[in-house]
Amino acid sequence: MSESSVNPLDDPSANPFDIAATAAAEIAVATGVAQHDIALTLGSGWGKAADLLGETVATIPADEITGFSKPALDGHVGTLRSILLENGKRALVIGARTHYYEGHGVRRVVHSVRTAAATGVTTMILTNGAGGIKETWTPGTPVLISDHINLTADSPLEGATFVDLTDLYSSGLRDLARTIDADLDEGVYCQFRGPHYETPAEVQMAKAIGGHIVGMSTALEAIAARQVGLEILGMSLITNLAAGIQKTPLSHEEVIEAGRNAEQRISGLLARIVAAI
Repeated sequence: MSESSVNPLDDPSANPFDIAATAAAEIAVATGVAQHDIALTLGSGWGKAADLLGETVATIPADEITGFSKPALDGHVGTLRSILLENGKRALVIGARTHYYEGHGVRRVVHSVRTAAATGVTTMILTNGAGGIKETWTPGTPVLISDHINLTADSPLEGATFVDLTDLYSSGLRDLARTIDADLDEGVYCQFRGPHYETPAEVQMAKAIGGHIVGMSTALEAIAARQVGLEILGMSLITNLAAGIQKTPLSHEEVIEAGRNAEQRISGLLARIVAAI
């Protein structure tokens, strides 16, 4: 689907799951892989993990697949990549995340997750770069997501669709991750709407209601992943301390730099976790 084309997800009468099924069929043809087992959305700082997972079978521009767009943010490569893992499983690596703040609507935000499920995936790994509220988390620290607080005032669920979000971020997968790195801490992720960074007062609000991590992605994707029955592992790379916790101004350049500095270490960690699933 070219960038100039009308995205079918923008039609409110269209069934987003039918569009995801179409996208999955196109991925199968483009990659030559009939079914995938694990999907990974690689956020800021996590991109190099794809190089360590196994043998790349195919890499395709995401915007050539129905419903996908070119990423609007530096740090996302804009491709879909099919990888053969050493254990024989197939991984679909999503390097094209649509963020809520882009204003395209929730359907497009969660299309990658629904498409992954339609390719046969049963495990979804969602990663991001985020701000930390715990002062002990220095930039470059990987953290497991134990739960989330959705502060977007939106949902990917439509109509009278009721989905249980208990253990949304699999405790079993978090335990498995700690067999790879016993020092992994965990925390509650708060998704804000963005694209502005949170104010110090908003960070204190997040802390008061039980949050430890602040960012602009992941929560809506996780809800959509649970709706289609996927087991979810969430991980944040702490790229900076959040506003007010960090005493200097925040910048996107700082986020990108922290991601680059931590890339090799966290990518190796994620590759080992995937190999163990």
